[in-house]
Amino acid sequence: MRAVRYLDSNQARWGLLRDDQFIQPLTSAPYLDGQPCGHAVLIQDVKLLAPCEPTKIVAIGKNYHDHIKELDSSSQVPQSPILFIMPPTSVNHPGSPIRLLPASISKRIDYEGELALVIGKPASRITPEQAPEYIAGYTCLNDVTARDIQQADGQWSRAKSADGFAPIGPVLTDEVDPQNLQIQTRLNGKVVQQSSTSQQIWTVTELVSLISQTITLLPGDVVTTGTPSGIGPMKAGDVVEVCIEGIGCLQNPVEAE
Repeated sequence: MRAVRYLDSNQARWGLLRDDQFIQPLTSAPYLDGQPCGHAVLIQDVKLLAPCEPTKIVAIGKNYHDHIKELDSSSQVPQSPILFIMPPTSVNHPGSPIRLLPASISKRIDYEGELALVIGKPASRITPEQAPEYIAGYTCLNDVTARDIQQADGQWSRAKSADGFAPIGPVLTDEVDPQNLQIQTRLNGKVVQQSSTSQQIWTVTELVSLISQTITLLPGDVVTTGTPSGIGPMKAGDVVEVCIEGIGCLQNPVEAE
């Protein structure tokens, strides 16, 4: 399955992507048993939306060894994953602008390319072995971060939860191995992050299981799995791309507030 969500006559719809150019409309999200309906449309003729409608995004901090050292060379690997929650208002769409905050609020806003997953059915207190059956698919996410706010607050929610700070997409797919994917972030065409999800400290199934022990994950919710090293600031006029093997490239321009 390679699914997309898109605008058709100002209405959000779901569809299955064929040959990366045709969209077969669905009656609803594929993880809600959406069925084919209507005639195929060309992907170039529609505006793609984030392939999810989450009640929340549960994000993971410090899940790559090299990123931990990048943030603080003296930091140790956490004993368990660091979780924080981002609201649905942070969701942004493929191709839509990332709007910077006013300089009076934040003077440094960074990109962070990440592999994300979308939950397909309610998950509560599941095991890692059960986790795959609760995952609808995988997509790209840019965990945009106001770095100076993060450092000042000592916790991460405000720095990462601004409106539009979580671009997601363009495709939701279940046709990849989440622990063996090349992940790359490009800033104005230059590669700034390059790694593999095989370098993650905690696997996708371990993360979903851990989260579900205390937080029920609902269909459409997003879990994003951390960023590798190479984070850096963005400025107005930049273009950021998060590209993950087998999924595609999430591209967003950066604009002033």
